[in-house]
Amino acid sequence: MKNKKRSGWRRFGRILLYIIGFFVLLFIGLAIYLVSVSKMPPPVIADQRALQLQRTQLDSTAYTLGNNWFRKSNSGLYEMYVEGAPFERGVINGKLSGELIRRQEDVFVAQFSKMVPSTFYLHFLKYFIGWFNRDLADHVPEEFKEEIYGESFSASPNYDYIGTNYARLMNYHAAHDIGHALQGMMLVGCTSFGTWNDQSADSNLIIGRNFDFYMGDAFAEEKMVVFYRPEKGHNFMFVTWGGFTGVVSGMNDKGLTVTINAAKTSVPTAAATPVSLVAREILQYAKNIQEAWEIARKRKMFVSESFLVGSAEDNKAVLIEKTPEGMDMYSSGKNFITCTNHFQGDSLGSLASNKLQIKESASEYRYERLTELMKEKGPNTVQKTVDILRDRGGLHNADIGMGNEKAI
Repeated sequence: MKNKKRSGWRRFGRILLYIIGFFVLLFIGLAIYLVSVSKMPPPVIADQRALQLQRTQLDSTAYTLGNNWFRKSNSGLYEMYVEGAPFERGVINGKLSGELIRRQEDVFVAQFSKMVPSTFYLHFLKYFIGWFNRDLADHVPEEFKEEIYGESFSASPNYDYIGTNYARLMNYHAAHDIGHALQGMMLVGCTSFGTWNDQSADSNLIIGRNFDFYMGDAFAEEKMVVFYRPEKGHNFMFVTWGGFTGVVSGMNDKGLTVTINAAKTSVPTAAATPVSLVAREILQYAKNIQEAWEIARKRKMFVSESFLVGSAEDNKAVLIEKTPEGMDMYSSGKNFITCTNHFQGDSLGSLASNKLQIKESASEYRYERLTELMKEKGPNTVQKTVDILRDRGGLHNADIGMGNEKAI
């Protein structure tokens, strides 16, 4: 009887060991899979002679490299001019603004560590984001991958535990999208508008926007106005920060402007083209609204966004509204247009998620306040645009307190 009991316990023990062994192997296999898919091989660059280029220092904040230059202006903003082929542009961008690239990543990582203080969770997020963005490179034009790769040679050597320089810079271009989608919080509350014809004092097209993306006070410092003369496409300028070649606000030499405003979105299931790189492609390759629409239409995105596109050729501005599943174009039918963080087009405006955004966020309130100020100010000018964007009041000029998300 005792022998039978011992035999039964031995069989149970073997089965238990098999089960434990199975799950250990499964965990190891999953870990190996996550590590392998989170790797992001860089593009193959046949000619890497640009890496030998060296900048010339003019003073403590000014450098040149061939025809390219970098300086700190009297406004406190940094300014940079870059030209050439994609990889060369990236290398030159990095060599000229390397200090800002490394400082920006220091700030970004420090702020992220404050938000997620757990070391275990940070490592989990590293592999989760790597897995989530495993196909990111498939949705980014080769030109932009080469440019980001060139820039990555000037990134910090202190964050190899997060990923390679190239993989980190690529993923940072999708940071806005991932944070916007997974947190579902009003961390972004941008406001933009445009006026033209009788709504502008001199009849010219005027575009104004506030970019609201908070990652700590230090992240808001040391921004750059960058002027690009690419090998292909239109010359353009954009406002950005070190290491970021995507566009959140910009204008090209054809008089086409692009700004982005986040909208309510669902949790994504797979990587796609980051919003900022869609805006970048529009700015570099579109000269009018129709061309901007065609570029946005061919790119798959994994968050919802409004692109306010102003066009000198069309002498008006419209909203190109896009979700992972659909797309819309909104034209006000008037000589002005306003945009906060909800859709206004016929199809996307009727979505349940958009109605929830209007109901639960500050988007509708800012929209009404913006409309109120535009009527109050009369025909628009550049100075009036600045005054509206700096307004801190509520509807009917109510004092709603400093830092209120309902304020423009």
